[in-house]
Amino acid sequence: MTNLTSRAYTLIQRLFTKKKGRIGPALVGPDYSGYCFVCGGQDFSSAVVLWQELIDEWGISPEETEYINRQQGTTCNRCHNNLRSIALAKAIVTKYNFSGPLSYFLKTWLGKNLKILSINTAGGLHEILKNLKNYQVAEYPEYDMTKLSFADETFDLVIHSDTLEHVPSPVLGLQECRRVLIAKGSCIFTIPIIIGRLSADRKGKKASYHGNSATLSNDWAVQTEYGADAWTEGFHAGFSNVQIHCLEFPSAFAIQFNK
Repeated sequence: MTNLTSRAYTLIQRLFTKKKGRIGPALVGPDYSGYCFVCGGQDFSSAVVLWQELIDEWGISPEETEYINRQQGTTCNRCHNNLRSIALAKAIVTKYNFSGPLSYFLKTWLGKNLKILSINTAGGLHEILKNLKNYQVAEYPEYDMTKLSFADETFDLVIHSDTLEHVPSPVLGLQECRRVLIAKGSCIFTIPIIIGRLSADRKGKKASYHGNSATLSNDWAVQTEYGADAWTEGFHAGFSNVQIHCLEFPSAFAIQFNK
């Protein structure tokens, strides 16, 4: 990076840590403060996304319904990413110690040269990742997450968003993510978590789906109901340590498994 470019990005990072809005990872505490880690926007809209049939089927309480609706239905008015995608973006920039939104990080020398595998399009993040020269997408379920075709130690980063709960053998899927990561690489992802429960296998239960209730593909049936112990799967898959990034409690988390 030239000195001029370096100075320009230093100025950009300083702008994102000024007093206005108390924005930037260095100033944002564990509670969400209304900052979009994808684009830097600070205006949001909310919509209800859960339908009554799913609420009844899962036995979701009014409190749980409220925070799940917030996680999935609160979106940035500038880039239209919801809280779960924003949590994922926050985890990525935090990993690389960048003070600013992901869209700015990807313009730095380090950001634009990362080798990233996205299993599915990781929500709205695909729109700012797709032009990176070393970015690849493996669409699930057409692409089996438990049998990735990539060579060992290919990627710096593997990301996925609300996908793992649909994989019949999630630990195998995570083992594959670990295999294709370089040393010190990370798998960063989101899953829907009901924090007051432990994870449960849905095998033998009525098929349940997330997303559009009118589009019921068996490939997208929920295989695992994730709860407060979701982080333990990283160790079962062989990762060396686990980090949990909280954008807003209890609405939006991203999990980071480090090789």
